[in-house]
Amino acid sequence: MVEREGSRLVLASASPFRRRMLEAAGIGFAVVAPDVDEAALKSRLLRSGASLKEVAQGLAVAKAEIISARLPDALVIGADQVLACGNDLFNKPASVAEAREQLRRLRGTSHELHTAVALATSGEALWTRVETATLAMRPFSDAFLADYLARQGERVCHTVGAYEVEGPGIQLMERIEGDMFTIIGLPLLALLCELRARGALAT
Repeated sequence: MVEREGSRLVLASASPFRRRMLEAAGIGFAVVAPDVDEAALKSRLLRSGASLKEVAQGLAVAKAEIISARLPDALVIGADQVLACGNDLFNKPASVAEAREQLRRLRGTSHELHTAVALATSGEALWTRVETATLAMRPFSDAFLADYLARQGERVCHTVGAYEVEGPGIQLMERIEGDMFTIIGLPLLALLCELRARGALAT
């Protein structure tokens, strides 16, 4: 169930994946997408010496605090995710062609997804959590990649890794270490625990 804007719990994210996770868990919430220049904020955090986990955390906090300042009586959830392969950071591909190059760089290697969530009220973050999952891509062929991209189309531009492990993207993988919710985009169990502790959910 999704409640109207102004309800106690607000998701500060336009991600349909995060929205579906909360809906599937039976949680009532509003959705208010934040206006954040993620690229500029990420660049600023990296220049300041922040770790990759701190970058993910900083993005989640910024989203939660921006919407919380607008809706001070709500408890606002912010979330973000950073994909790192060695020293390289990846963003959501802007096109299928960009997704192809990204997946070619990732295949046969392991990468990490740092997924952060934050809770804020009255414009201030109250709680944050960062969880990391490690995914190893198998050395798939160019023919398999071409077929995968043809089948998925623009959907590959919706996620930072150009894959959905809950769908055909799982065929790209050789090994996964970590929580599935974290991979999809939200440390859900930790969030639910904190919401119960704060009285936002029934205990």
